[in-house]
Amino acid sequence: MGEKIIRINMTNLTTAIEAVPAEWAALGGRALTSTVVAKEVPPTCEPLGKYNKLVFSPGLLTATAAANSGRLSAGFKSPLTGGIKESNAGGTAAQKMERLGIKAVIIEGMPEKDTWYSIHIDKDGATIKEDVEYIGKGNYELYNIIGEKMGKVGVLSIGPAGEYKMAAANISVKDPDGNIRSHGRGGGGAVMGSKKIKYITVDDTGGPGITLADPEKFKTQARIFAKALLDHPVSGQGLPTYGTNVLINILNEAGGLPTKNFRFGTCDHAEKICGETMHDTIVARKGNPSHGCHAGCIIKCSQIYNDADGKYITSGFEYETVWGLGANSLIESLDDIAVCDRLMDDVGIDSIEGAVIMNVAMEAGILPWGDGKGTIKLIDEDIRKGTPLGRILGNGAGSVGRTYGLTRIPVVKNQGIPAYDPRSVKGIGITYATSTMGADHTSGYTIATNILKVGGYVDPLSKAGQVELSRNLQIATAAVDSTGLCIFVAFPALDIPECFTAIFEMINARYGCELDANGVVEFGKYVLKTEHEFNLAAGFSNKDDRLPEFFEEQIPPHNAVWDFSDAEIDEFWNF
Repeated sequence: MGEKIIRINMTNLTTAIEAVPAEWAALGGRALTSTVVAKEVPPTCEPLGKYNKLVFSPGLLTATAAANSGRLSAGFKSPLTGGIKESNAGGTAAQKMERLGIKAVIIEGMPEKDTWYSIHIDKDGATIKEDVEYIGKGNYELYNIIGEKMGKVGVLSIGPAGEYKMAAANISVKDPDGNIRSHGRGGGGAVMGSKKIKYITVDDTGGPGITLADPEKFKTQARIFAKALLDHPVSGQGLPTYGTNVLINILNEAGGLPTKNFRFGTCDHAEKICGETMHDTIVARKGNPSHGCHAGCIIKCSQIYNDADGKYITSGFEYETVWGLGANSLIESLDDIAVCDRLMDDVGIDSIEGAVIMNVAMEAGILPWGDGKGTIKLIDEDIRKGTPLGRILGNGAGSVGRTYGLTRIPVVKNQGIPAYDPRSVKGIGITYATSTMGADHTSGYTIATNILKVGGYVDPLSKAGQVELSRNLQIATAAVDSTGLCIFVAFPALDIPECFTAIFEMINARYGCELDANGVVEFGKYVLKTEHEFNLAAGFSNKDDRLPEFFEEQIPPHNAVWDFSDAEIDEFWNF
């Protein structure tokens, strides 16, 4: 277990190595970031002000031999939602931090001097350096330069969007190939920008590495776990072959693919943008249809997408981005969408929020529906350069909608609603409404059970069982987000009992503790309640656990409506 906390104070430009407090010893990932934010950040503080903190924590199994254990949590008060935030990413930084024995990095304060800094973390701790050389540069150029200068270090950075403190700005993470993963949602890049940090490098050379309390038991359980991941049809076949974009056709068939800013549940040109078409395009252009975002990933749902000349465009090209630009904004060219994805990674803007921003921009008449080239221009010229329009866009879908006097703004707690319609997949609507993070599909992915029939089946068009389903999945997800495991391990964990058991037995073998299934559930409940209490103290109430009223409209093809009463939604928190 990480033995130390690195604390970085940007006000007086000092760093310190601290012992891990006893009450944090059993925590990691989201459980630790949310605990630190809840304990140390005043809930009513200004998110871009001196009292907010940015916390990074590897998960409990990060950097072990467990498959898919390379995730890093970032926690902060969100400038987008005004509530607590945890954002989870792959890449190389998490494993390097863990091998240095670091349980968390806590960044606090704000510099008085109007300049920029970089931070370097290695076996001796952290150092802060005034560093203005790369200001204004995109993430791709930054990663190339750092790679040439410093070799295979982990990198966490912001693009121009973070420098402008845009509320949709993300924190980018270098992956093993020097490409980009993201702490996407909630505006972490703006918080990092407010602290005047352009990038953080992590070098694990000479670090203490990982020790296991029971190596034999760990090896046995890790084998069981890996086999379950490969045996399950979703994590072993669907995701490795077609990536997350396999969901375009699945949701289109279910009538749950939001199209033209949530007016329809099916998209006429789904075939042009679906995972199967994407896979065939990648193969034809000699890209890579199956690629891991961190060392040890065996699901490999990422990919390398090339242009028609075989030149790299983007990787980590996800369903939610393809949906938001392809179906919800009606852009029919997969290549245009891929260029947008690359630009959002480079500029440093969340590609889910970014996609919802663009369909609200079309709703507002800023550009025509389906205008791929116009969308590219808005990202590359307006957001990148911080023009007045770019600032409105970069502050999120809610910012665009309110500036242009719209009422059809798909946000909850001001965060853009992702790629599943809550009327025709009602479980995900409960997740959007109640998640502590704002609209967030990953916080309780009911699509698994509503659509993919993983972990049983709950009819997506019926209200029955949806609150309980979302609640159980949000509790489980809060626990998984604390392990450092990719959330996609939940597919086999829901269906294969020994896979779920292997997760907590690996934690036991790593730390010499005695966690059981009930303990995992209690752990997840603790995380959710900690986050919920922060939000209540920040000024949120049950009235914020609601979907926009336009979801009362029927959505074809099922003519479904959002029909949960306030009391039914509020029942979520009774646990």
